[in-house]
Amino acid sequence: MTTLAIDVHGLAKSFGALKVVDGLSLQVSAGEICGFLGGNGSGKTTTIRMLCGLLRPDAGGGTCLGFDLLREPMRIREKVGYMTQRFSFYGDLTVMENLEFVARLYQLPERDRAIAEVLQRMEMTARANQLARELSGGWKQRLALAACVLHRPLLLLLDEPTAGVDARARREFWDLIHEMAADGMTVLVSTHYMDEAERCQRVVYLAGGRLVVQGTAAEVVRNAGLVVFQATGAGIEQAVRRLRHTPGVETAAVFGDALRIAGKDRAALQAAIDALPQDALAWLEVPPRLDDVFIHMLNEQEAA
Repeated sequence: MTTLAIDVHGLAKSFGALKVVDGLSLQVSAGEICGFLGGNGSGKTTTIRMLCGLLRPDAGGGTCLGFDLLREPMRIREKVGYMTQRFSFYGDLTVMENLEFVARLYQLPERDRAIAEVLQRMEMTARANQLARELSGGWKQRLALAACVLHRPLLLLLDEPTAGVDARARREFWDLIHEMAADGMTVLVSTHYMDEAERCQRVVYLAGGRLVVQGTAAEVVRNAGLVVFQATGAGIEQAVRRLRHTPGVETAAVFGDALRIAGKDRAALQAAIDALPQDALAWLEVPPRLDDVFIHMLNEQEAA
């Protein structure tokens, strides 16, 4: 039987009259990398803060790493690493000084050894004496990750960890995540980057504080029921402006030299294509991608 690192049911949280999380149930297996998707305001950050014991749910409950969410939040915090959206360490301290501070907070034995090991793993040994404020965005994220895993947590909660860093730094960051997951760490990561979501073993999608879709990236795409057509040729800029206002076309966007349209009604999409000048564009039906599904879900959420 698979051990669950996260097993919560009916979580709810409001701030005044605003209901942010509404009856959320979530299960994440030990050792899994789970992607946490959803539009802004969908409840991702609030859920993460409840899971690590920083916020108390108004309703619902469950366990995180086997500890009760309501009765044992301090025990949970001892075993969880939480990386926030913004860099939250001291810019006027060096990399080493920031890690020493975190090590003392956790009262780690053999602090020097633990710090040396995490610096080596993050390939930051040569930057140990560099001020944190002088680091690039990618290296700041590595420092934040190093601080989060210094105490060897069993669960890592990452809230949009690669926002604002370049593509190479994002890829290297994700390589580190997969290395740690291979060692048995469970990872729950919120992201708006679909290439990152596709690197997760499973994704869950939140809307209005509720979990509405979950599965592997391939399963989520397959079950969405989207139809996508792609066109190349002259005049795609003119075509996209017209198609965006055509019934049945949920999304129309240009990617490089190609135009993609998506919707759930194949006949309506075909009718929209047939209404265009026939000599200008060459159309093909293509498989939907995760980003097509993500935009579709955002549109459904806004229309609800």
